[in-house]
Amino acid sequence: MSWKGVLGRVSFINCEPIFHSIGPNWNVLSAPPSWLTGHLLRRDCLTAPIPTADYGKFQSELRLIPNIGIVSKGQVGSVLLLGHRPIESMRDIAIPSDSSTSTALLRCLLERNGNDARLIEMGPDIDSMLEKCDGALLIGDRALDVARDEPESIVMDLGYEWTRITGLPMVFGVFAARIDSPIDHIREAHDLMVNQYEEFVNDPAVRNEVVSEVARRMQYDESRVERYFDEEVGNILDADGIRGLEYFLVEVCKAPEPPKWFDFEAN
Repeated sequence: MSWKGVLGRVSFINCEPIFHSIGPNWNVLSAPPSWLTGHLLRRDCLTAPIPTADYGKFQSELRLIPNIGIVSKGQVGSVLLLGHRPIESMRDIAIPSDSSTSTALLRCLLERNGNDARLIEMGPDIDSMLEKCDGALLIGDRALDVARDEPESIVMDLGYEWTRITGLPMVFGVFAARIDSPIDHIREAHDLMVNQYEEFVNDPAVRNEVVSEVARRMQYDESRVERYFDEEVGNILDADGIRGLEYFLVEVCKAPEPPKWFDFEAN
């Protein structure tokens, strides 16, 4: 199958409602967030949910797919600063290499706290991170695991802090494609992914199946998975989400221009 039939997806559960039952006409390429940016630029896939900060960096080569994203409207649960001392006294913080958005957001929030801690890139293992640094940034499923097993180590939920300060949702990931991608394929992919998410939201049988599978795989209580999808992470990019996205791109990423979207009505 050519790259035009491949959809990239984040290898965390935050995209599960979109990719729970992709049909046989599509292959799915699963990878960490920042890896997906490279896959997209190299034409390994047609679309992918990439870090918002990476979109800001490669705006001239990419367009955004409307309606969907990786969005929190408060506590996100899976982007956490961890440690055993207050943020104000952290001298160095270990960061993973798999999400540029979370790192950019952490830098922003540290500056607001008057903290100039060094950020040191390391493998995403909480024990080795905290052995060498005062704090550690973890994202995705690993962050959820640590929050479950060591809740006392949570210093900051970055999604909550962003929304507390700005009053806006935090868009951690945007669905994007190369600017030269065939619009018919992009429209088809968009419709498929939006329909998948709507099935998850509106069909109790589909929702229960997704929640049960995630809970089994992650070894979580189903109530925790339901709370994650209900209250922490969503995949609809609405008007408030777009305002949060635009604000993050301008204020944090210093993007030179507003985001540009695929326009299905014009084709």
